[in-house]
Amino acid sequence: MKDMTEQIQSMHRFFKTYKTYDVHFRLYFLKKLKKNLLAHQDLLVQALYKDFKKPYFETYTTEIYMVLTEIETAIHNLKYWTKPKTYSAPFPILAGSTKVIPEPYGISLIFAPYNYPIQLALSPLIGAISAGNCVVLKPSEYTPYTSKALKCLLREVFPTHLVWVIDGGPEICQSLLKQPIDYIFFTGSIETGKKVMAEASKNLIPITLELGGKNPAIVDAKCDLQLAAKRIAWGKFMNSGQTCVAPDYVLVHEDVTKRFLELLAKETAKMFENPSQSSRLIHEKHYVQVLKYIDEDKIYYGGHFDHENLYIEPTILYPVKLKDECMQQEIFGPILPVIPFSKLPLAIETVQRFPKPLACYIFSHDKKRIKHLLKHLSFGGGCINDTIMHLTHPKAPFGGVGYSGIGAYHGKYSFDTFSHYKTVCYSSRVELPLRYPPYDKKLEFIKRYITMRFR
Repeated sequence: MKDMTEQIQSMHRFFKTYKTYDVHFRLYFLKKLKKNLLAHQDLLVQALYKDFKKPYFETYTTEIYMVLTEIETAIHNLKYWTKPKTYSAPFPILAGSTKVIPEPYGISLIFAPYNYPIQLALSPLIGAISAGNCVVLKPSEYTPYTSKALKCLLREVFPTHLVWVIDGGPEICQSLLKQPIDYIFFTGSIETGKKVMAEASKNLIPITLELGGKNPAIVDAKCDLQLAAKRIAWGKFMNSGQTCVAPDYVLVHEDVTKRFLELLAKETAKMFENPSQSSRLIHEKHYVQVLKYIDEDKIYYGGHFDHENLYIEPTILYPVKLKDECMQQEIFGPILPVIPFSKLPLAIETVQRFPKPLACYIFSHDKKRIKHLLKHLSFGGGCINDTIMHLTHPKAPFGGVGYSGIGAYHGKYSFDTFSHYKTVCYSSRVELPLRYPPYDKKLEFIKRYITMRFR
């Protein structure tokens, strides 16, 4: 605890030198991070495989490529992002101007999860460095090899008074939350997010929460069923279902349920029949929890598992009811419940039974039905006729709403998240006597002005 306090105090002292305010300082370290990340790709890929057998291809596409895209976006746009925005002065200032100046919070604490331990550690870190913050990064204790590789990589790039990586379990997290931190960025479960937010509230620390929820995929009768089955299977079973935006359940129109299930099973087998192409569950406790969601009487496809390797075969459950175990909370594993619906209002009602999800996926060719669903369903983000892909755009925000999260990031939104926008009014020396008391002879004038200005 003493070492932690001394380390964070040293980071505060460094931040107060204002070196991080220099955009060239930030760019230097972003470029250095990019160079070292490219040089250590193999090390990171192997570390992730050791932690939970994540396929190399998935690590390159969902981790390394995503992070490099974030770095490139920041490097190319940072000088523009950091420029103050100037606005002409309104009445009653008249002469003068107003500037909005982005400035860093100070020491940002980033809690990274285990499911995408590179991307979900480095993407927010890039935003924090771009905005001029110092960073305390706490990787997941469930991915020890990846956490060690990240620590080595970041130590080569950043001095510890700028970026400090600390290992440990829940007790370290609790200690960090008691430190003088200026901003907290947390990615993880809803329940843990609530605890982090409660601790942050004690010192009024601003916070971003990237959480999860029961993300629906809605399959309309009028859609390309094979495409829907393929993209839902990919989005759900990639990374063994351990993706916060993975489809958590499917609502499919009863007219096409039978055909959709056939195609879903076929596409799942084609992509994931070989266990070597799938990640493992991260630890035994999570493995046991996910197994509880499998009702043997409702297995349409899959259902096999391997205790020794913490492997659960991609599994489709049908028919599923809302009272079933698998529908009581986010699954976060390779189990996909399928529920038929007869009318669109019933599908909407089903989704609205749960807290607002992080993602929603609509498969339909009917523009009116798509528009109706988008109007009546609130969610963090999503896709039409696809899954997952909405979070890959470097210029679009990614985040939740309600129970699925607070705040957003990626690209410019990451810079905004880790920046305080300070408004400064530059007034001229020209006086406008109208604004000063006494007001008796000025009331009629201001009433006439308001009437003319806003009618």
